[in-house]
Amino acid sequence: RNMSSAGPEGRKKMRECEGLIDSLVYYIQGAIADHEPNDKATENCVCILHNLSYQLEIELPESYAQSIYVQRRNISNNDKTPGCFGTRSRKVKEKQQDTPLPEEKSNPKGVESLWHSTLIRIYLSLIAKSTRNYTQEASLGALQNLTAGTGPMPFAVARTVVQKANGLPSIRAMLHVSQPAVKRTAVSLLRNLSRNTSLQNDIAREVLPDLVSVLPECVPGSEVACETTASICYTLFNLTQSSSHNARLLLSTHGLPKVIAISINDSNMFSKASRAASVLLYSLWSHTDLHSAYKK
Repeated sequence: RNMSSAGPEGRKKMRECEGLIDSLVYYIQGAIADHEPNDKATENCVCILHNLSYQLEIELPESYAQSIYVQRRNISNNDKTPGCFGTRSRKVKEKQQDTPLPEEKSNPKGVESLWHSTLIRIYLSLIAKSTRNYTQEASLGALQNLTAGTGPMPFAVARTVVQKANGLPSIRAMLHVSQPAVKRTAVSLLRNLSRNTSLQNDIAREVLPDLVSVLPECVPGSEVACETTASICYTLFNLTQSSSHNARLLLSTHGLPKVIAISINDSNMFSKASRAASVLLYSLWSHTDLHSAYKK
């Protein structure tokens, strides 16, 4: 676990170590099957996988990343399903952006397991079943790592979390835990997920009221809480920017007074939370059909 946080070279060596990732996944699967999601070894395994998923898309060898792309042949231009893997080269990524998802391997090995739907479902299961804060935070953090960035892989993982594995209820529950670090990571994951325009309505329907409910009445005092508040505002920004319906949902759940209070907090005028709330307010005002409702 310590070695897995030793930087890019350490992560690279551990990802390449034959059988290591497979063994970690195997152990966690056994712990879940035995209804023991709270033991220390499971926590350690998940924390290692969390660290190994950090900057995964960027750190994949370029030749490997490019070779996994399925060349687009005989597929209509209307098919916008993104591919599953990123690459360091922006040009290649742009060229391959409309690549279809390759078939998932039924028996992934090594580094392929890190973005496979099997492990995504394991993380979601641990989020729902474990009561260890570090295990919950590491599971959320691994999904946060996998959904970071703008390449095809993060969007494919996001779609699996939201639509294929029905992960939003488990993530939503983490918004209401007492542990600040767990809540912050859950919000950061939702912020990543909400960047995917095709998932925004699903996310808004499932978690927007909860996001509003955990917004503080003003800029919070602690750094972690301030960071969480800023992430909530940016998530709400993503969900409402292109949707008048979602903006109205924010209004009906009494989010506007909170956002206004956070944006004009005098004691911390330049905090990231105040800035994020101001950006959200500016975006909300762009929905001209809601102006009279806002004024009321």
